[in-house]
Amino acid sequence: MKYNKLVRDKIPEIIKNKDKKPFTHIANKKEYWIKLLDKLKEEIKEFSKQNSEEEFVDILEVLDAIGNYMEYNKDEIKEIKRKKQIERGGFRERIILERVEET
Repeated sequence: MKYNKLVRDKIPEIIKNKDKKPFTHIANKKEYWIKLLDKLKEEIKEFSKQNSEEEFVDILEVLDAIGNYMEYNKDEIKEIKRKKQIERGGFRERIILERVEET
């Protein structure tokens, strides 16, 4: 079976333990970026089908990998998030913007 997708680091070993032979390669930076974005889309799709904590964690794992790839500082990210919540709010109130009209 062919996959050509980014997998968690221990997946090849798990496959070997099932008496199967995985064929893998290490992505260069460009391929890794493309595969991270593909993986994020895949995990969001899976979460939309099965709203479980397990699927939610998979999304977070990919987001962490993206943050590491982009060399984002976690403390700076938290501060930006905090400032955005103060300035623009979050999504807790479930507000749906239907339209905007000129006054």
